[in-house]
Amino acid sequence: MHYQSSQKKYWKSISLFFLIISSLSVFAQNTAPQTTQPAGQPTVDPSQVTNTQAVEFYNQAKGAGMSDMDIERAALQRGYSLDDISTIRRRLQQTSKSNNAQNDPNRDQIDETREQDDRDELDDETNNERDSTAAGRAQMRRLSRTFGSAFFGRSAATFEPNLRIPTPKNYILGPDDELIVDIYGNSVDNFRMKISPEGTVKMLNLAPVYVNGMTIEQANERIVNRLRQAYSTLNRPGSGTYSTITLGNVRSIRVMIIGEAVQPGTYTVSSLATAFNALYVSGGPNRNGSYRNIEIIRANKVIRKIDLYRFLIDGDLQDNVALQDQDIILIRPYEVRIELAGQVKKSGIFEAKAGETLKDMIRYSGGYAPEAYTDMIQYQRNTGNNFVIGTIDSTQISSFTPKNGDIYTVKRILDVIANQVEIRGAVTRPGFYPLDEKTKTVKELINIAQGIGQRAFLNRALLERASGDTQTGLVAIDLRKLINNEIPDIQLLPGDVLTIKSVEDLKEFTYLSIDGSIINPGAYYYYKDITIADLIFQAGGYTEGGVPYRIEVSRRVKNDTIGLPESQNVRIFTLNVTDNLVLNEEDQKFKLLPYDIVLVRKSPRYESQKIVTVAGEVTYPGTYTILNNFERISDLFPKVGGMKKEAYIEGARFYRNRELVALDLKAIVEKPNIPANLLLVDGDTLYIPKKSEMVRIQGGVYNPSVVNFDKGFNFKEYISQAGGYTERARKNRTYVSYPNGRTHRTTRFLFFRSYPKVEPGSVVTIPMKEPKPDRQMSTGERLAIISLLTTLGISIIRFL
Repeated sequence: MHYQSSQKKYWKSISLFFLIISSLSVFAQNTAPQTTQPAGQPTVDPSQVTNTQAVEFYNQAKGAGMSDMDIERAALQRGYSLDDISTIRRRLQQTSKSNNAQNDPNRDQIDETREQDDRDELDDETNNERDSTAAGRAQMRRLSRTFGSAFFGRSAATFEPNLRIPTPKNYILGPDDELIVDIYGNSVDNFRMKISPEGTVKMLNLAPVYVNGMTIEQANERIVNRLRQAYSTLNRPGSGTYSTITLGNVRSIRVMIIGEAVQPGTYTVSSLATAFNALYVSGGPNRNGSYRNIEIIRANKVIRKIDLYRFLIDGDLQDNVALQDQDIILIRPYEVRIELAGQVKKSGIFEAKAGETLKDMIRYSGGYAPEAYTDMIQYQRNTGNNFVIGTIDSTQISSFTPKNGDIYTVKRILDVIANQVEIRGAVTRPGFYPLDEKTKTVKELINIAQGIGQRAFLNRALLERASGDTQTGLVAIDLRKLINNEIPDIQLLPGDVLTIKSVEDLKEFTYLSIDGSIINPGAYYYYKDITIADLIFQAGGYTEGGVPYRIEVSRRVKNDTIGLPESQNVRIFTLNVTDNLVLNEEDQKFKLLPYDIVLVRKSPRYESQKIVTVAGEVTYPGTYTILNNFERISDLFPKVGGMKKEAYIEGARFYRNRELVALDLKAIVEKPNIPANLLLVDGDTLYIPKKSEMVRIQGGVYNPSVVNFDKGFNFKEYISQAGGYTERARKNRTYVSYPNGRTHRTTRFLFFRSYPKVEPGSVVTIPMKEPKPDRQMSTGERLAIISLLTTLGISIIRFL
């Protein structure tokens, strides 16, 4: 699908404006009351006209047979000013550009063609070469498209020629071009002239003037000479009558785009179009097209060779020449394409011309990335039989000639710092430092780290140094002698690591432990001459139940074993410390040693309060404190003031740790000495409900349900209330669960069953047998049985 003439688009936008004016005038005359309008006053304000209305009026006027010139004259006669015309023209141009950007089916088709080309290229490479190397190259080429293809890719903006520019001085006039003549001064006139197919223009009643093939300046001279037949002093000094001749609507021209274009063919474009406009319309070079060798052919002669890289790289528009009618744009196939990958600013496929080097290709890619290893570049080249790899150093880049199909990879620099040394340990500022003029030796490195620490171990320091192979060597240094200049200083090498340890680093971590009734028990650092009071202070002091006496200290036996049995490896000490952490004179002499364990006892009669909860039908429900360790369940009833009349003691439930404990509370009240009268513990709960009047029957009955309790009913009558037993009911396993958590099951003696008693709030459960799966005999099994019976029958007959 080809682009339509830009001349038509431009003329349409101008005609739209004039058409709106005249159509609005006609519309106003037909619909408004017949009143007298002041001369020269517009009938409708152009600012009130929407773009949709403008298009509608334009179509109506065209349907009525009005020409563009008729519309213009009607607008001027109606009193519309040039400012009104300019305002609406700008609105129409903006709307036209927006619509072109959003609705461009030709551009979508071109993009689809380019994407299909990329897919075809990937398929070709994958099908022709099946090894992993070929697949990797195909994937790489798909991801990095040819440099320059993005310029012709999908874009929201159009790349049409700008029609709102002054007439170019070298513009060549031709048929269908329009010239506008303005005469001003002592005489005033204005008219438009379209160049005829014969190449002439006719003005007023004068003879035609031939202007075909002339520039606008040449045509201006001829036209003025002809106009002097009507205006004798036109454009003469001091005459007072002058003229200007400008280009109005421009003609359309046809250009042919052939060769390796995405969509070759013949295109109709504006006569102001340039080579780049036409290339964009055709989608640019396809996957085999050259970006460096595009020819403009005019009258069978090559008038220009276009190198798009000059524009894409440097923004040079010298190749963007103006087109003429019947020009041919020939896109040649590329000759040399190479691929740049790795640490370059823009990786991809680049085209090389004869005489260009690898340095030029790197410039086209934007240059090296910040982390590129520039001393050496690796390349892969096709020899015709196979691939070979090689390297190019930095001195060869400017002279190395790329060949078609080369792949160049710029590596990343190593993630190491070449002039780095490190100091660790007991110095003021450990860390990494540069190996430079200020830091060349071990002493200078210590100085730049602001000196060694106060507790640094001075007898030895270690310098780790790469020995040239995979191992690292160690250089021992007597730090004290080095600082005192008793031994010579040591020169540093790149990568050296100096380690200075503190005294504590060379000792096992010594600590003390404190546990028991202390606020923050745990391990604490050992200090020389630390006392028990010091340690208790560090641990935050005693807890509420802690006592300062009978504090036990457990100590390891190291050397002093006097008076100890062979089987004993610890010593135990008992000390007293007051609440204000003051030791008596004897205990002040006792010093803790590393790894001592201090245990602070709790008061023998200190414990937190224990409570139980009584709820339900009692006089004073709530929580109660357990007075001593011998209180039992029966002791709760005097505390709660006894039970209410509606209390159902047989259904009382007792919970411990949120689990129901099956107890007969009525028996406990009547006989407190029975084992069921449990000792109370913290968190126990006793709940005494009201008497329930319901019984639930569930399981193997036909109608599981809840029925009312009736003293006159026995067990079987309750079963009858639920519809009786089902076929799968296990009658001998029936059981009753009582509200207090106890359960009684059916018992059997000889041929007699004893059913449990049903009480208010009980749940009667009839277990059910597991259903047996129905299994039908197979044909083979049936035949085997028939065969067996037949054999038995024959045997019996013979026996008889």
